[in-house]
Amino acid sequence: MIKRMNHPAWFFTPYVLLFSMFIVIPVLMAIGLSFTYFNTIETPEYIGLRNYIELFTRDEVFMQHVLPNTVKFAFIVGPVGYMLSFLLAWMLAQIPHRPRTIFAIILYSPSMTAGIAMAVLWRVVFSGDQTGYLNAMMLNWGLIQEPIQFLTSPNYLMNIMIIVSLWSSMGVGFLAMLAGILNIDQYLYEAAYMDGMKNRWQEIFYITIPSMKPQMLFGAVMAVVATFTVGYIGVQLSGANPTPQYAGQLMVNHIEDFGFIRFLMGYASAVSVLLLIIIYTISKGTFSLLGERD
Repeated sequence: MIKRMNHPAWFFTPYVLLFSMFIVIPVLMAIGLSFTYFNTIETPEYIGLRNYIELFTRDEVFMQHVLPNTVKFAFIVGPVGYMLSFLLAWMLAQIPHRPRTIFAIILYSPSMTAGIAMAVLWRVVFSGDQTGYLNAMMLNWGLIQEPIQFLTSPNYLMNIMIIVSLWSSMGVGFLAMLAGILNIDQYLYEAAYMDGMKNRWQEIFYITIPSMKPQMLFGAVMAVVATFTVGYIGVQLSGANPTPQYAGQLMVNHIEDFGFIRFLMGYASAVSVLLLIIIYTISKGTFSLLGERD
């Protein structure tokens, strides 16, 4: 029996099973359900492209709020968080091992406790009464006459979501970049300075970044996936789904709204398929920029 199971393909079996169970099958089911009317009780009814037609022609909330909010949020938090991850990783790589480890843990910890921190920290900071830290300071300094409803005002909610997301954006991509920088052969820098390299900016652009492209690619893909799939931030900050006047409503929130509140799983599947297409397209573009040509 052991001799019959010594083929290398057996080592891939657990991965194939898990990948199929949690990735391939759910994606195929979502694609299939997106062409149906499914209320989670009755048998799915095939309706063709009706869900997609309604999404782009009749769903005013999606076209006027959800899609623009998602694009704005992703294209600010993604690139800025990505650049911050690289910059902080590079700065940490310049200091000794012990303080580097301490600072890395401090920077990484918000990504692990973001949900708890939003409920405890950020809602207290931006609370809409006199006890909120920001309102209290602005009232004491005479900058405002009455508290501002930061978390329920459509004028402020998206900006606060961006701030909180950047604060918690130092995740596994940040750790991958730090590891990539630390693993660069120091002799490359010495040789470059002997050949005429003059400053740290040239060091970053000509040595550091080209030497850690796999980590840069991983960090970019993780940033894309994280920013497009996050949805709890606006809901937890505002305490409502949908968020006030849909100011912080993202595509994930739209999927939850139709799928788990209205029980229109077919329509929610159509939105999720569109989100998958967007993530895949941007990820392929990212790979074309940072991936190895050979």
